[in-house]
Amino acid sequence: MEIFNSSILYIHKPSNSNIGAGDLTPYEICKDMPAALIFYLILQFINLFLGIPANLMVLWLLHKNKGDSSTSDIFILHLAVLDTFFCLIPPLEFANKVFLTISSTWYVLRFFYGVKDSSPLFLSCICLDRYMAVLHPITFTELKDRSHRTVCTAVVWLFTLAYAVAKCVDNIPNFEKAFVVMLLSAFAFMLFCNVAILHALRQSGPGRDEMHPVKKRAFKMVLIILAIIVFNYFPSVALFPFQERFSQDEFVCFVYPIAFAFLDISSSIQPILYLSREKIPDVFCCCPKDQGSGNATNPS
Repeated sequence: MEIFNSSILYIHKPSNSNIGAGDLTPYEICKDMPAALIFYLILQFINLFLGIPANLMVLWLLHKNKGDSSTSDIFILHLAVLDTFFCLIPPLEFANKVFLTISSTWYVLRFFYGVKDSSPLFLSCICLDRYMAVLHPITFTELKDRSHRTVCTAVVWLFTLAYAVAKCVDNIPNFEKAFVVMLLSAFAFMLFCNVAILHALRQSGPGRDEMHPVKKRAFKMVLIILAIIVFNYFPSVALFPFQERFSQDEFVCFVYPIAFAFLDISSSIQPILYLSREKIPDVFCCCPKDQGSGNATNPS
């Protein structure tokens, strides 16, 4: 019997048409090459135990430093909320991929997957904000009241929830192509913004030790976004458009779980990279050197 006859058996977003009582679990389907699926599940549990506290710490720091906040903080805050939400699913996902064959849990998982699929949109908003700050500072200053950022955030969430519901229902033909298009578009946009920012910063004052605070903040943010793009998103961008070059077994049991493993671990890497540029309060440190220097401040 041909068991790889639908995109539903793709490890990360199975369709309700192929999962039901009596069917094989994803782990059983890939029993001859389970390494990639195991790797994927390991990274998902890293998200559970590392991503949740890291994202909660980001939310706490953003709240504590709201008097000295960046214009991009509203996007970082909502990205941390999204990632915290996604990091809750590993126990259900592990059970569903290894033990369960019922279709009802896939509805929940597909909704979570749909929410995570839209995270590049918030990263794109951060890139756009930094792009405007560096290359169009006058316009950026005029729009610094943040009202348009709130509107942008609301639009992204509306799209995210609509996308997640559509993915959960799973009654749209070839819907998985929407994710590929969104990922490729966001990747190209973020790459353009970051390359333009780096070029502008390099041209703004070569050889100078001091950098304008806005540009210094932008430069740090660009490094974070570039690290996320290269490590988390490039594998999917490089592999998904060439699905036809892989056998169906290879794509389902190796390419898909590996690509989504790198995509999903961004829920831990994004907050860690953000925290790496922040001064963490002594309350989170094991051996504080100075009890009077525990306030978290924005270094820029």
